Amino acid sequence: MFASTKLTINYAVFVLIATAANIGAQDIVIRIYSGAFDIFASVIVGTGVGLIVKYILDKRYIFCFRARGVAHNTQTFALYTAMGLATTVVFWGFEFSFHHIFETKEMRYLGGIVGLAFGYLTKYHLDKRYVFCTEAV
Repeated sequence: MFASTKLTINYAVFVLIATAANIGAQDIVIRIYSGAFDIFASVIVGTGVGLIVKYILDKRYIFCFRARGVAHNTQTFALYTAMGLATTVVFWGFEFSFHHIFETKEMRYLGGIVGLAFGYLTKYHLDKRYVFCTEAV
């Protein structure tokens, strides 16, 4: 198997894992909290969970990145998070749009999944170029 094919398959599997973690965390929050900002709170928590899961998987298995220490790992995670801000706007845009248009949790989650798919595709290229580039090691 070509290295690029293996990388693509691994990345797709990790996207599915991070997406499931994100949507699963959102669903848990919605089941526990039903206040004025329940949907917003669930999206925030889901985004955080997905971010951490995806960072761990990307760092180790996609980019084979080894930080020089805690400070370097923290700096890398901060940069990884910063690169995710634009893609998070896309993801949230889809999720909140689907929620507004269809007014069901299932369609909101579908919007989140669609937004995450677009976001992760873009994020891979940003991370490859700016976060886990060879100069950063």
